[in-house]
Formats: sequence, structure tokens, C-alpha cells
Amino acid sequence: MNAQLLGFFSGFPTHHFTDRIADVLKEELNVRDSLVFISCQPENSAQNDEDAEGMHEMFAERNMSFAKHCVMDNRTSAVHAVRRIREASCIFLMGGNATLQFRFLCETGMLDAIRRSSAVLLGVSAGAMNMGKHVVDLYESLTPYEGLGLADLTIKAHYPFEEETLLQSLKQVSMELPVCLMEDESAIFVKKERILQIGRIYRMFKGEIAPLTQEQLEQMRI
Repeated sequence: MNAQLLGFFSGFPTHHFTDRIADVLKEELNVRDSLVFISCQPENSAQNDEDAEGMHEMFAERNMSFAKHCVMDNRTSAVHAVRRIREASCIFLMGGNATLQFRFLCETGMLDAIRRSSAVLLGVSAGAMNMGKHVVDLYESLTPYEGLGLADLTIKAHYPFEEETLLQSLKQVSMELPVCLMEDESAIFVKKERILQIGRIYRMFKGEIAPLTQEQLEQMRI
């Protein structure tokens, strides 16, 4: 693991970090020179700018403003994208369409740059999914694809789901692959010396759902 810290988030429907999550981030984000957001919808520049400003405000209200922040989308050349990743203090993979985001990472060369980065690496929803070893974008396919591989986990955010069909699809996936079901305002933080979960997180395997244990959490290290 090269990253200073890995942070996997489900979502923040209130658009604010919880106290516990903010405390962990404050402990690690001592250097705040550059925050780089990576879009999940690279073609929607107006929405990306709005979302990036809103997410940076979540840091700012906790006294964690960055000297500069930017969003990576189709306006960013591959050369500039990789350079900004290398210079980043914190890299934040945004939510939205996991498949589109992963394709964007591959096409720009950011995939390998992120894997080598020693920054704080964070992801929310689809972004958190792409940080794992395997990713299942249920809206595209039940067949997993290989993600960034920063931790040995497969995430599905926003549990419990409004659509019963999502749960049934995940049960099929879980027959072969354990899946972490994360409620909103939950988090998994990984450092070299510790791994921590905040909020309600469950593990589905062979169709059965139970709370994620610390022992299972420890097995997610890579």
C-alpha cells in the first residue's frame, strides 16, 4: 500500500462529514496543497464543477480547506491528469457511474498513477467501488471487473436499497464474491498499521447478510 490513507465512503446525503469521519480526515490531512476530484461523468463539466465545489465545502466547513482544488473530466488532457495526480495531497473519486469513471481512469493513464500515489485516497459511492479489488456495476453487468485493487473488497453503497431487484442481483454476485454493503455516512479507513470501520457496514456472502466483523475487515488489506 503506497497511500497515506484509504477512505471508502457510501454517501453523504446531508452533504456534511460526520464528526467521526471528519476526525480521521483531520488526523491525516496535515498537508492540504492540492485536492483532485475525479469525475464519474466526464462529459458533464458543469455538473462536475458544481459537485467539486460542494464537496470541497465539506472539507472547508471542517477547517480542512485546500490551497487549490480541481476536477478531472474530459476537459483535462492525459498529461495534465497524470501530473495533477502526482502532485495531489488528496485524491477523491466522485460518485456516479462506476464503469464510466473506470474507463476514464484507464484512458487518461490515471489508473497507474493513483496506484503509485502516496496521497490520501478517498472515494464515495461509485468512486469507493472502483478503489476495491473487484467492482460490480449492477446497472451494467453482474460480472465483476478488476478495480484499482487498493484493498481486497467489493463495495455496494447506499444499503439498504430501495429496489429489491438490486438485492437479488447482489445475492447472485455474492455466491462467488463477498460484498460489503455500506449504509450512507459509513466509512472504511485503511492505513498500514490499522483498519477502521465507522457506521453500519454489512457483509453479504452466499446470499447471507451479517454485520462486518473486525476480523473480516483485517483480511481486506493488500
